[in-house]
Amino acid sequence: MNAFTKTLLNYFLIGIFAVIPIVIILKIIIFIKDLVSNLFSVVYDYADSYLYTSLFFMASFFILVSIGRTIVEKGKPWIITLFDKIIDRIPFLNTIYRVLKKVIAMFSSHDQTIAKEIVYVEYPKEGVWMAAYVTNRFENKYVLFVPTSPNPTSGFTVIVDKSKVMKSAMDIEEVTSLIVSVGVDYNKLSEVTKLS
Repeated sequence: MNAFTKTLLNYFLIGIFAVIPIVIILKIIIFIKDLVSNLFSVVYDYADSYLYTSLFFMASFFILVSIGRTIVEKGKPWIITLFDKIIDRIPFLNTIYRVLKKVIAMFSSHDQTIAKEIVYVEYPKEGVWMAAYVTNRFENKYVLFVPTSPNPTSGFTVIVDKSKVMKSAMDIEEVTSLIVSVGVDYNKLSEVTKLS
């Protein structure tokens, strides 16, 4: 293969890698657009009017804004509390609902609670370090969610002794970036030198 062909292939690969993040973001935007348009179609098929469909979406938007504002200013509104009580009486669903609420609260909460803490843990063997989310604590034991690259939503849960973890200065965004980028987006040199 001559130098010109190698240069062309090199530029071609660089171009592909430059476009991949844009394509992924576009796919996410298209997925959300399809989701909203499918919902719009369902509502329109039922109402058979663009006016009623538009009113439905505007009313839904303002209701969600109102719920969000009430939660920020006063805590949970009565309708959500009532729904919580109803779901709490349904076996199996109550467990799924409770766990989902805790997981969503862990990632969406603005206060720096235990769930926001990031640590390193030696796993699966000594000398191999992985970043993990602290999801709970019991005295000197840590419950950790150890995500797997490149998908931070998959992984496993482990319980380890407090002495087996090393605290990290990373926040959730930084550790998620580390996992998604398979280590490319990681600049905590000061932390790496402490890992032995």
